[in-house]
Amino acid sequence: MRASRPAWHDPPVNPPSDRLFTPAFVALTVSELAYFTAAGLVIGVTPFFVTGPLGSDEAGLGLVVGSFGVTTLLLRPFAGRIADRRGRRPLLIGGALLFAVALLAHLPASDLVTVVVLRLLLGVAEAFYFVAAYAALADLAPPGRSGEALSYNSLALYLGVALGPFIGQLLLDAAGYGAAWAGGFALALAAGLLAMRVPETVERSDGADAGPPAPLIHRAAIGPGLALFAGVAAMSGFLLLAGPHAARLGIDAWSVTFLVFGGVVVGMRVVFARLPDRVPPMQLGAAALGLCALGLATASLVPGIFGLFAGTVALAAGVAFMTPALFAATFARVVPAERGSAAGTGTLFIDLGFSGGPFVVGYAAATLGIPAAFGVAAAIALAGAAGTVLGPRLARATVAT
Repeated sequence: MRASRPAWHDPPVNPPSDRLFTPAFVALTVSELAYFTAAGLVIGVTPFFVTGPLGSDEAGLGLVVGSFGVTTLLLRPFAGRIADRRGRRPLLIGGALLFAVALLAHLPASDLVTVVVLRLLLGVAEAFYFVAAYAALADLAPPGRSGEALSYNSLALYLGVALGPFIGQLLLDAAGYGAAWAGGFALALAAGLLAMRVPETVERSDGADAGPPAPLIHRAAIGPGLALFAGVAAMSGFLLLAGPHAARLGIDAWSVTFLVFGGVVVGMRVVFARLPDRVPPMQLGAAALGLCALGLATASLVPGIFGLFAGTVALAAGVAFMTPALFAATFARVVPAERGSAAGTGTLFIDLGFSGGPFVVGYAAATLGIPAAFGVAAAIALAGAAGTVLGPRLARATVAT
C-alpha cells in the first residue's frame, strides 16, 4: 500500500480558468512579497555590513554577493526537475524556511569567509524557492495570460526590492546589524508559513509511471535565458552600488534609490500588465534591455543626484518589461509537464547574472570608480539587447545556408 502523502502534497488545484486572482494566486504572491522583502533587506544592508564591520572593500563585496549565485547556479536545473516530478510545494516551503535559518545565522558572523558560506546557503534556498514559485505561477495562470500573471505576481519581487532596503535601514539605524538580520529572518519565516497556504499545482510522479524526466537544461529557455542573463547582470551590478553611491552623493536616506526603482517597476507593471501577451515577447525583451542600457549610461555619464535618479527611473522602466516578456517567451514553448525544467533553466541564467554582474561591476568600481562601473553595466545590457535582436536572424541565416 502506498504511504499517504505528507501535508505539503495536497491534491492539485483545478486546471486554470479565466480567473487570475484566485486564492492560490494571491497566497503565492503574498508569500513571495515576504520572501523578496527579506531578500531586498539583504541587498540593501550587505554593502554596509561587508565594508563596515567586516572591514572589506568593493571587491570583497562583489565576492560576497556573487557567491550567492554559485549554489543557485548548480542547483536550479535539479530543482526544476524535482518540482516537475515531486511537486512545487516542498521546494516552496523548504526554500523559504532555509532562507530564514541562513539569515538568522548572520547574527554571530564576524568575518568575510563566514558570510560567503552563509551566502552559499542562501543560494540553495533561493534555487528551491524561486524555481518552485515560477513553475507554480505558470500552472496557475489562465491560458494565454502568462505574461499578465507574471507582471502582477512579480510586483512582489520589486516591492520587496523597494521596501526591503528601507526596512533594513530603519532597523540598522535603530538597533544595528543584529536587528536587521533578525528582521530578515522574520520576513523569510513569514514567507514559509504563507507558502503552506499554496496548494500543490501538479500531480506527484512516483515509480515507473513517472515517464522520462524533463531535461535538466531545457532548450526552449536558452534564448530568453541569455537575454535575462544580460539584463540581470546589469541590474544587479547597479543595485550592488546604488546605496553606497547615493550615500557618497550626500543622500542620508540612501534607501530612497531602491524605493524609486521598485516604485517605477511596480507602476509600469500594473499599467502595462497585459503588454507581454500582446507584443512578440522577444522583441519586447530586446527593447527592455535597450532601455536598461540607457538608464545605466545616464547614471554613469550624468553627474550628481539627477543622473542617479534619472538613470534609476529608465533602468526600472526597462526591468519592468524584461522579466515578464522573457519568461512568457519561455513558457509559450513548453508543455505543462516541463514548466519546472524550463523555470529551472531560465532562473539559472538569472543566477549567472546575479553572480557575474556584481563580481564584474564590483571589480570595476574598485578599480575605476562607481560611475565607470555603471558604464560597464550599461555595456552588458546593450550587448544583451543586440544579441536578442541579432541572434535569431543569424540562426535563420545559418540554417538557410
